[in-house]
Amino acid sequence: MAESGDGDGEGDAAPASSEAGGACPGRWERLRPAAGPWARPVAVVAALGLLYALRGPLRLRDNLVAVTVFLSTLTPKFYVALTGTSSLISGLIFIFEWWYFRKYGTSFIEQVSVSHLRPLIGGAENSTSLQSSFSASNGESEANRQSLSECKVWRNPINLFRGAEYSRYTWVTGKEPLTYYDMNLSAQDHQTFFTCETDSLRPSDAVMQKAWRERNPQSRIKAAYQALELNNECATAYVLLAEEEATTIVDAEKYFKQALRAGENVYRKSQHCGSQSPQHEAQLRRDTNVLVYVKRRLAMCSRKLGRIKEAVKMMRDLMKEFPLLSVLNIHENLLEALLELQAYADVQAVLAKYDDISLPKSAAICYTAALLKARAVSDRFSPETASRRGLSTAEINAVEAIHRAVEFNPHVPKYLLEMKSLILPPEHILKRGDSEAVAYAFFHLQHWKRIEGALNLLHCTWEGTFRMIPYPLEKGHLFYPYPSCTETADRELLPTFHDVSVYPQKELPFFIHFTAGLCSFTAMLALLTHQFPELMVIFAKAFFGTLLSPLSFMMEKIERIMPAGLWHQLTQI
Repeated sequence: MAESGDGDGEGDAAPASSEAGGACPGRWERLRPAAGPWARPVAVVAALGLLYALRGPLRLRDNLVAVTVFLSTLTPKFYVALTGTSSLISGLIFIFEWWYFRKYGTSFIEQVSVSHLRPLIGGAENSTSLQSSFSASNGESEANRQSLSECKVWRNPINLFRGAEYSRYTWVTGKEPLTYYDMNLSAQDHQTFFTCETDSLRPSDAVMQKAWRERNPQSRIKAAYQALELNNECATAYVLLAEEEATTIVDAEKYFKQALRAGENVYRKSQHCGSQSPQHEAQLRRDTNVLVYVKRRLAMCSRKLGRIKEAVKMMRDLMKEFPLLSVLNIHENLLEALLELQAYADVQAVLAKYDDISLPKSAAICYTAALLKARAVSDRFSPETASRRGLSTAEINAVEAIHRAVEFNPHVPKYLLEMKSLILPPEHILKRGDSEAVAYAFFHLQHWKRIEGALNLLHCTWEGTFRMIPYPLEKGHLFYPYPSCTETADRELLPTFHDVSVYPQKELPFFIHFTAGLCSFTAMLALLTHQFPELMVIFAKAFFGTLLSPLSFMMEKIERIMPAGLWHQLTQI
């Protein structure tokens, strides 16, 4: 009873305090509409009256005359220095604004104005606007949550091998294809997949647990050999050597085969262990992850070495043996291998299972579905013929599939049409982002080129998607609105030498146009002042004289209308 009484008392006190605190603001809110039309004119008149009253103490007339005399005595060298300095400063501001926009996608002046100056100028908002903004945020919360989920970074299902592919690229070009952020995510994945709580009980696994945290590749390789000295059946050590030390796919495959033998033995022991403790479950989950990872990478080795049918069989067996691990997106590896075999019926069967409305989409699924539909009509498609007779049902289906794919990821067509140069795909991708487009086009461009007319159909129809979604960040057609966070994440995932694709294209901010115009104008003034100093001095004096003449005219009119001792009479009253 005491607790409920305290709670009731607090509940009654809260509304009372809010009413007391809100009484005065409420009165002000009622006074604002009444005084609204007259408030600003009255304020202007009061300011002019105060300025007139203080003209004596402030010596406005004397100061105005002094300014006029000072401007009339300035030499041409001063105007040359003034215009030249103004041009230099405005040019530096313009260069900084352009650099900031290219790097961060926004205007620095605008950002500072919104975050610091707007609260000072705008003041506090009334309760109505706060309530409306609160309701609007509630209405958009679901869309925001969806946008956040779409900005999640995923493991690239067809990522390359570090030692055999990424490192060789670095040796040849001297460029780093992977960013620190991308490699750090991979290190976190390895610690999640290949370690568990019981590793400290086994010396080799304890060494590997530290190895996955090492930043230096040579330190990781050295730790892997130390683990093999302690236990020659340490599967994760073979995995690390296959990924980072092997310089060819053949060498990587040898390491993975050793990892497979060791991983299967450990997995069988974990399965037949009678304990059901949480530690045993964690160890079984770790051993399962290692086995699935090794089998998948072995299938990818077979694919890269030209044994396509063997790779397809290994992927199918893996998906049957571990059907619950669909989150690893092994079906995307299978789709690419089947396309290489030109087994389009099997590709359609895989799409029928995974291109479902309840499952998450990817560029591989959407664009492969579009490729299959384009394959049925692309060999005889002609834009001129289609414009005369219209599109057939099959062509309409193909165009709609292309529009669907482009809406999901609008960056892919530029890579497929070779309007942008390709780079090595990162180890992680952002769905609907440029990183996913790079990863898809890197492996699937050859499949589009193999089908006659497919790229021509894509070239003729892909830009029509944007007419269906004029405001992609606000509303989509078949998918959720395009997430606005892709550019930031893609810049973290992709190397600096790659020109990140941005969608939708951002317009140049107002302040870049303003600073560019200001720089050009001041540079022109500096040039004219340097070439024609006397003429520009005359022009400057005339300009400043014209600028100050309204103030002088107003002061004279006020002195004629009002008596000279008006302020003294008002003080006496």
